[in-house]
Amino acid sequence: MTKGNVLIVDDNKSIISALEIFLGPEFDHIQGISNPNLIPSELKNIEYNLVILDMNFQAGVNTGNEGLYWLNQIKKSNPDISVVLITAYSDVELAVKALKQGATDFVPKPWENGKLLATVKAAVQLNFSKKELGQLKQKEKGLKQELNRDQKYIIGSSPQLMKVLNMVRKVAKTNANILITGENGTGKELIAREIHRLSLRSHEVMVNVDMGAVSETLFESELFGHVKGAFTDARENRAGKFETANNGTLFLDEIGNLSFHLQAKLLAAIQNRRFMRLGSDKTIPVNIRLVCATNKNLQQMVGEGLFREDLLYRINTIQIEVPPLRNRGDDIIVLADFFLKKYSSKYEKHGLKINQTAQNKLLKCLWPGNIRELQHTIEKAVILSDSLVLKPEDFFFRPVLSGKFDDQHHTIEEMEKQMIINAIEKSTGNMSLAADQLGITRQTLYNKIKKYGI
Repeated sequence: MTKGNVLIVDDNKSIISALEIFLGPEFDHIQGISNPNLIPSELKNIEYNLVILDMNFQAGVNTGNEGLYWLNQIKKSNPDISVVLITAYSDVELAVKALKQGATDFVPKPWENGKLLATVKAAVQLNFSKKELGQLKQKEKGLKQELNRDQKYIIGSSPQLMKVLNMVRKVAKTNANILITGENGTGKELIAREIHRLSLRSHEVMVNVDMGAVSETLFESELFGHVKGAFTDARENRAGKFETANNGTLFLDEIGNLSFHLQAKLLAAIQNRRFMRLGSDKTIPVNIRLVCATNKNLQQMVGEGLFREDLLYRINTIQIEVPPLRNRGDDIIVLADFFLKKYSSKYEKHGLKINQTAQNKLLKCLWPGNIRELQHTIEKAVILSDSLVLKPEDFFFRPVLSGKFDDQHHTIEEMEKQMIINAIEKSTGNMSLAADQLGITRQTLYNKIKKYGI
């Protein structure tokens, strides 16, 4: 039995009875009414999938205007409901006019049972499909809202930050490609999210891709997707990040970490705004807003042959430089207070405050890890605090060093830790430069920072 509810509206009770007998076994509920004025109340009482509607109701009137009137009334209150018109052969031209006004189909009198049943079933199925599509759209809308909901905030009012946010407001509503630069921990992703939030694409999703975390072997699959059988583990078709971000924003973080030979593939997709899934020969057009970020000097990398100049020009229509925390003055205290409230609540240590001496030391710190480092410093202080007033000794500050080892360092690990601290201070927090000075990779540097709790 085909599920569905059908309402029959016809002034001829014999036709209603015939349709009820014929269609009854095929549907969940069949209801016939001869008075069209009862249509509104019927549609409120029961969720119908289909209305079978006569074109004329008053004796001696065959203009079809009544049918058109009730068709419009039905579609106003129930836009997705299917309406099949029953009309005399002479009214076919009028029925075609009704199709243009929203009717699903029409059946001429007298009807053929086979054609009538096929038409009615198709109309009911169309209503089911519209409902499913509507539900999917609602889910998609909710999903996009969840994905775009950002619990992080851009905090501060320093002239340096205001300059950045002013630039963001200027470029957000354009489709210009944006390159966000700055040291680690300065909040480049937050700036990207603010650009998306203020853009004309804010109702769509922003897709994040950490280019440093995408392996070379999975690059094409991750960004462009693949078809079933493209490689050993490709058991089904899969959309890539470009396709997922269609009509929204694609944020490529740490783009400076992308290997040189993969840059050409990325450039082709950005330039042509189309790509092919791995294992497919069909191109897929895409409409995205591109935002990239890096903590590296891409212009220098171009000079060293490590980054494609044409790719740099393509992603760098507008460049936004996010200032390091040490250059943002009193924003350090504002951010510290924000994190203090956050972690006081999280760890149920309410009423904590930072005294003036500790605030002064926060302002003097170079913060090579920037906002991320400040956040972790405040969290540790809250966890370990024994009183409501946090003093300088409650914070684990990174010391300002002279660059020389003292006689108290005896172990290799202690010397290595001191070398890393010195290199970070010397490079003013530029992790790539510090890694180069130490002769190690940036990832190795991060691992050692984590190891030593720097």
